Amino acid sequence: MVDKINSFTLTNGLKVLLKEIHSSPIISHWVWYRVGSRNEVEGKTGISHWAEHMQFKGTPKFPQGVLDRAISRDGGMWNAFTHLDWTTFFETVPAEKINLPLELESDRMNNSIYDPLEVESERTVIISEREGNENEPLFRLEEAIQLAAFKFHPYRNEVLGSIADLQSIQRDDLFNHYKTYYNPQNAVVAVAGDFETEKMLELIKDRYTDIPGNPVPKTTIRIDQILHQEEQIEVHGPGETTYLELTWRAPAANSDDFFALTVLDSYLTGPTSLNMFGGGGISNKTSRLYKSLVEKELAVSVVGSLQATIDPFLYNITITVRPDRRWQDVLSTVDAEIDKILQSPISQSDIDRAVKQARALFTYGSENITNQAFWLGYSEMFDDYEWFLNYVDHLKSSTPSRLLEAAQRLLPSNTRVRGVFLPERGEA
Repeated sequence: MVDKINSFTLTNGLKVLLKEIHSSPIISHWVWYRVGSRNEVEGKTGISHWAEHMQFKGTPKFPQGVLDRAISRDGGMWNAFTHLDWTTFFETVPAEKINLPLELESDRMNNSIYDPLEVESERTVIISEREGNENEPLFRLEEAIQLAAFKFHPYRNEVLGSIADLQSIQRDDLFNHYKTYYNPQNAVVAVAGDFETEKMLELIKDRYTDIPGNPVPKTTIRIDQILHQEEQIEVHGPGETTYLELTWRAPAANSDDFFALTVLDSYLTGPTSLNMFGGGGISNKTSRLYKSLVEKELAVSVVGSLQATIDPFLYNITITVRPDRRWQDVLSTVDAEIDKILQSPISQSDIDRAVKQARALFTYGSENITNQAFWLGYSEMFDDYEWFLNYVDHLKSSTPSRLLEAAQRLLPSNTRVRGVFLPERGEA
């Protein structure tokens, strides 16, 4: 894997990251905006996700529906995502078709219409998406846990927003959000694939340089203190399955503790992929909690979740409890396993295995051209590309004493939220 990248900043403040990969005649083009639910306030939750949807509703140059057909016809794919810290749009196309993504993204960076009728139509779609998620036990449980884990930080709010806010947000709210955050000074263009850097830079300059860049207002964010007493949440609803979720405050991605927790997660539950595209599967059957819960028929599954974020977010362990077992017994087993790593160091051989699995999953998620372009921009949202390049070395530097110290700081039971979804069986 060639890790050399070229970084440029255009006169309007747009950061451009280019990485030549000549293994296949494909180019992946991403535009990242530093805006997500972290930038939202009460009354406007979900506005970033809604604005992302509106970016597919057309510009005068590219009316709605035209691009979808054009990209499909050219053999490409495209999509968009909104998260806690960012919103991103991408296209992966045959190399000779790169002009279309460049024209599309530079145009909708500045010229999206936000037609009032389309806003109202999309309101129905967004609310339906939110209501559909509310039928999922884990969505309801995790939302309750986020609200308990954070009292002030906007990370407490679901990216989808609340129903009340989705009903009240107006077209001008969306358009002003778009005009504030979708501008070159708040964006990163990341391109990887089969091109020559100088020629690609000229193409990007031609499309993006004339778009005016404006300073983005600073968001004042109040950082929550770590909990000092366990919060206990119970959610009841229709279903057949009991879920147990344990959640601790996770360190920011640019903290040394983030890498320590990554190894601890791999040891406890199996490695977590940071890449939404995956790229390979790593079994978690050697993890401590799989052996103590799934193999001993206390649980159907156990998974961990750790996300790279600007501010400290959450580390979750989610367990699907077997129907014939009590969640209290599952909790006791988890606590016993965590107590072991809080009281004595993990052996170096166990650390090496956990690091190897986390490294393998990371490598699988970095293989193809789309993933390479993803990492260029993604790492810029919370740090920079050096974070990606040094990721494996940070994991390999883990030692028994370092992990013991991190576990004792990050995983005490009094600093967590314990959430349980209890099914009301037989109800529709």
